[in-house]
Amino acid sequence: MSKKKAFALRIDEDLLNLVEKWAADEFRSTNGQLEWIIHKALRGAGRIKQNDKKESSG
Repeated sequence: MSKKKAFALRIDEDLLNLVEKWAADEFRSTNGQLEWIIHKALRGAGRIKQNDKKESSG
């Protein structure tokens, strides 16, 4: 499993509420949902390969 790095995130309260609801609907933690959203966006932007399991390369 890849190493996790903690960081603070300032986010609009309404936006966070929507992410929390989405996470609950998908049976994920809020953190897990944010990682999934970021991974999907990176893959969609061509920043990582479709089959790449890593979030980023460092």
